[in-house]
Amino acid sequence: MLLRFKAWTEACLNKYFTGETMDYRQIFALYFPILIDQLFIVGLNLVNTAMISSSGVAAVSAVNMVDSLNVFLINVFVAVATGGTVVVAQYKGSGNGLMVSRATSSSIAAVSLLALVIGMLIISFHHPLLQILFGSASGEVMSSAKVYLIGSGISFVGLAVVQAICGALRGVGKSRASLALSLIMNLLYVLLNILFVAMLNMGVMGMTIAINIARFAGAACALYYLFRMDHTLHIRLRELFHVPFSMLRKIMFIGLPFAAEQMFFNGGKLLTQVFIVSLGTYAIATNAIANTLAGFFQVPAAALSLTIVTVVGQCIGRGHVDDAKKFIRSFLWLGSILLLLSGLIFFPFFQPLVGLFNPPAEIVDDIFALLLLTAICQVALWPVSFVLPSALRAAGDSKFTSISSMLSMWLFRVILGYLLAIPFGMGIMGVFIAMNCEWGIRGLIFLWRFRGKKWYKHKLI
Repeated sequence: MLLRFKAWTEACLNKYFTGETMDYRQIFALYFPILIDQLFIVGLNLVNTAMISSSGVAAVSAVNMVDSLNVFLINVFVAVATGGTVVVAQYKGSGNGLMVSRATSSSIAAVSLLALVIGMLIISFHHPLLQILFGSASGEVMSSAKVYLIGSGISFVGLAVVQAICGALRGVGKSRASLALSLIMNLLYVLLNILFVAMLNMGVMGMTIAINIARFAGAACALYYLFRMDHTLHIRLRELFHVPFSMLRKIMFIGLPFAAEQMFFNGGKLLTQVFIVSLGTYAIATNAIANTLAGFFQVPAAALSLTIVTVVGQCIGRGHVDDAKKFIRSFLWLGSILLLLSGLIFFPFFQPLVGLFNPPAEIVDDIFALLLLTAICQVALWPVSFVLPSALRAAGDSKFTSISSMLSMWLFRVILGYLLAIPFGMGIMGVFIAMNCEWGIRGLIFLWRFRGKKWYKHKLI
């Protein structure tokens, strides 16, 4: 019986996850380190949010407000790093080691410089930014938000270096090394939060100090690995200060549309956060906790959306379009299965999970309702809305995916979310209903694109 099951499993894996470009063993060797990485990132964020909850609802609200702005800004340079990952993956697939090295150094230099500029702007204009976006927040919340925003801006360069190097390592298939670097940074962040927030009761200031030490220490480790331990990318220090325009143009072909998408996409989420602030401190906390828990449920599928960039990038680099199509379909079905399983596994533990955040009793039922809605809808909608565009982008189809995401975000999540939450009086539930509707619309657009031929006709390398 056991041998029969093993043979059936082997046959299924070969049927859906093996092609000319790579087999299922290589794909899952990429996937599992990324999965562990994402589990740690989301899990540690959950622990950090729970720790800051001990400092009160105002502290949670301040961190959540600033993090909504941070996500908007960080994803701009992470998008450029993704462009680097795609170019590195395609050159790796084509077997051109020299161009893999040049693409990696160009990506690190471009992402770091962009992060430095964004961080300096945030530090310089933190006060007007917070007043414009969150002026209706209470004085206590606003004071904590200023401290956290300035500290976040300082840390951007450290995070950018880690993201760029990890992205390049994933592009060549070295997801274990990427995992190790990410774990160093994130585990250090949690340990320092335990010291500064939980033990020394330093609140938001403690979290700010922790994030800076962790990100710059992570950057130092990433650079040390790149120059002293890596035997694949062959990067030298002086290459980081000489970026060929032709290589930068290839990275920006993917990175700039994605960066614009992230700005508009997360700008929409930021605008949504603005009218959530007007609903009160409890509404901010409800949104923060529900989103954190929903992100935890989505970790297995989110790891697929990162893995597929390397898989499809290398398929297209080798000219194996049929492999790319096959793997994309398999990843979409696997994403839905994983989301269904994560909901079934974690929902019975809702009470102890939400208890980590010490929420007021008045909002616990609201958090449950938001999570239940998301858990049901995401099984069908999340993979086509997030995994599929990652695959299209890896093939070079960045402009279409970015424009589609921007339009769906603003037409449905932002406008519909505002109408349902404020004029129709549905509050946070209206915001989450609009979010799930937007996933569905965006997913249908990407499925239509995938059924055609234009998405794999781009000549990136």
